[in-house]
Amino acid sequence: MNLSYTEEQVMLREQIQKFCETEYDFYKREDVVKSDKDFDENAWSLFAEQGWLSMPFSEESGGFGFGPIELSVLFEEFGKSLVIEPYLANVVLAGTVLDKSNFSNKVELIEAICSGSMHVSLAFAEPANSYDYFKSNTNISDDNKLNGTKSLVLNGKNASKLIVSCVKNDSLSLVLVDQNASGVSFNSFRTVDEQTCAEFIFENVSVEDSDIIASGDEAKKLLEEAINLATLCVSAEAVGCMTSCYLKTVQYTKEREQFDQPISNFQVLQHRMVDMFIDSELAKSLLYKAMLEVDSNSDEKFKHVSALKAHVGKFGKLSAQNAVQLHGGMGVSEEMMIGHYLKKMVAIDAMFGNADHHLKAFSK
Repeated sequence: MNLSYTEEQVMLREQIQKFCETEYDFYKREDVVKSDKDFDENAWSLFAEQGWLSMPFSEESGGFGFGPIELSVLFEEFGKSLVIEPYLANVVLAGTVLDKSNFSNKVELIEAICSGSMHVSLAFAEPANSYDYFKSNTNISDDNKLNGTKSLVLNGKNASKLIVSCVKNDSLSLVLVDQNASGVSFNSFRTVDEQTCAEFIFENVSVEDSDIIASGDEAKKLLEEAINLATLCVSAEAVGCMTSCYLKTVQYTKEREQFDQPISNFQVLQHRMVDMFIDSELAKSLLYKAMLEVDSNSDEKFKHVSALKAHVGKFGKLSAQNAVQLHGGMGVSEEMMIGHYLKKMVAIDAMFGNADHHLKAFSK
């Protein structure tokens, strides 16, 4: 097993790091968050120009054919800089469903996603079904009318197209719906980590058979693959957050003085930072294993992603809490990144199943 990144993957990491250092200032990010915009459109255009939006799509669909390892590299760096652009919603969730499907219009949609000109969201979660994403109360009637409710639709406000999981003829289906179609309504809101989500209500929305992307076992497999890859990506994002929390905390404690010495000299604080380091390094090891299993399409890939998600869900929050506490009052200041890492870790733990959910999934 080769645990070294390829030259191409190292260059990708360096490219993203350079962007985050020179083009993605934290204060610019906060200006976007405080405005009526959901993300930086200039940054999104740059993502398209750099080819990042095309990365994981197959060459047949107009992409570069990169895989889970490259996506993990990208999300780890995104986590360090708290990137809020809707890459997960468009490229990972909706994009995976489209790319791996046999849908007749998928190339046209994928090309629009890669160019940054279209946003597509996957609507799969429902208020009453917790983390059981394959159970759906949303349905298509015999006269092809879609009815139901979908919650926590990432980037739903900006999506011109929705991929909706539903039941048709007692079988799970994935159907493409226009956001502005008659009978579609939504309420948009920000999550704790300043991402944009929406709750959608579908009332007698007309759909055509040609709008159905997949049904039955194919639909379940597509949804399962998309959610598992998204879980890997947000876990990689958490690893980036944990790394930054540790490094920023070490730097701060070296600069902050009490009793005529840096607080980094105090053993009790050193112990807490050592715990942060160990948790971060273990998370990296679990990430390497999980992304290799997903990349090789191993039978164990879901189990290893669950192991990773269970760890970052629990210890990612703990590392961020330690970082906030060791920064003192500055740790809860909106003007510093540290408190925002904690918000991100709280959100990541809840996404696609929390730590307890994935611990149970791993132990099965």
